[in-house]
Amino acid sequence: MATATVGLLPAVGKFLDKSLQQPWIGGKAASASEGGTFETHDPGSGEKLATVSHFNARDVDAAVAAAQRAFDKSGWATMPPNERGAMLHRLADEVERRIPIIAQIEALDAGKIEGQAQGDVANFVATMRYYADMAQHIGRRNTLAVKSHEAWTMRHPWGPCGFIFPWNFPFLLIGWGISPALAAGNTVVIKPAEDTPLSAIYLGQLAKEAGMPDGVINVVTGLGETTGAAVSSHPGMRRMSFTGSPEVGRLVAEACGRNLTPVKLELGGKGAAVVFDDVDVKATADKLVGAITFHTGQVCCDATRWLVHRRVYDQFVDECVKRMSQVRVGYQMQDSTQMGPVVNEKQRKRVLGYLDKGVREGARLLVEGGAADVPGKAGHYVKPALMEGSLENVAAREEIFGPVAYLAKFETEDEALAMVNSTDYGLANSVWSSDLGRCGRIAEQMRAGNSWINAHNVFPHGVPYGGIGKSGLGGGVNSPETLFDYWRSVSVVRPL
Repeated sequence: MATATVGLLPAVGKFLDKSLQQPWIGGKAASASEGGTFETHDPGSGEKLATVSHFNARDVDAAVAAAQRAFDKSGWATMPPNERGAMLHRLADEVERRIPIIAQIEALDAGKIEGQAQGDVANFVATMRYYADMAQHIGRRNTLAVKSHEAWTMRHPWGPCGFIFPWNFPFLLIGWGISPALAAGNTVVIKPAEDTPLSAIYLGQLAKEAGMPDGVINVVTGLGETTGAAVSSHPGMRRMSFTGSPEVGRLVAEACGRNLTPVKLELGGKGAAVVFDDVDVKATADKLVGAITFHTGQVCCDATRWLVHRRVYDQFVDECVKRMSQVRVGYQMQDSTQMGPVVNEKQRKRVLGYLDKGVREGARLLVEGGAADVPGKAGHYVKPALMEGSLENVAAREEIFGPVAYLAKFETEDEALAMVNSTDYGLANSVWSSDLGRCGRIAEQMRAGNSWINAHNVFPHGVPYGGIGKSGLGGGVNSPETLFDYWRSVSVVRPL
């Protein structure tokens, strides 16, 4: 570990002091067959955190083979749901006991504020328990009422399921992805983002310590174009799930299509917040500024287009400018920090580049944004920015994935809806008004997978969350429907 961060828990220091971070295959820490490695860095300081094994296609073969062996021979797929649920609860308990440890690892690796990282780990625990319990109360055999026939369907786990996760919410999204797959009796191969592999590696170690059968949870690490491509194109995967950009999502879908592997894609967004003239302007501005600066705006479902009724537009702008200008940008491990770094220099340049392109196309900067300087830290920092102008502007059309919001005015409900739906994305939007009838009416007509009322970024377990269009396909997450995605169905019929 090269980072000079102080105040780390002893267990975190011990974990990061390893000369090589090895992912997990078949219950064992594994090195790359060709000895390849890559480095991961602290986004807040720029300093090296770890050297990590870089897996090639042969290593991915080994991971899928381990997952298949565990599916066939460990008893995981065939054990009673209550026994499997008990093992998943045991894993959740082990994670819960180590929330401070995993949160520090996550904060250092992803640039997250430590308290937010703790929330992510707690969400993993809640998701694992939610599906472990649900799977015990759903009958997999369903009798069908068919004239002159005895008929039923039976649900079975698929087998090895592949997961490719992004760098913005590494541990939380692992929980969203693998929990229903495991609860249904499948085995998993996890490929974390190359920028943020450490919490997944730690999970592999915990799975071993918690007594999970070897090969039920496997972790492979490496670059997307090599390791990720090998995972998504592997013919041994029975289901695939990818969370990330639409551009890479298309490549994953093409690879899965060649193998006829069912795939779930959770992609990007360009969400809107529709603010009517009967809101509490100060409270609404506070919530939306909090949303766009949360994790430095690296949230796919964020409201990045703020559509505000003409009558309250100027007051709303004043409140947002005041709040954005007061956001404290700093190192993610410091208590005074309200907004940390973006994940890497490529992402920093992306955010700054969109500000420049937006201004060149005619947008006006209400809060300038730009590069931020944090004394003593050579990390990847930007300031929050607020723009206004035409929704045809590139900064209003394309996903920036940073703390940048774009403002526009509207007058009528129909105008607001047309503005909301003028995008190829379809992930999440919100409507803000004291008229709940109007809120419900608008929310139902937004062309996206998710609509929220007087809030944004709301994910209760039990409510489907997924996207349409450029924001995804193949079903959502976090709901009973997700559990059913990880069972295949066989129909049995006997003529009477």
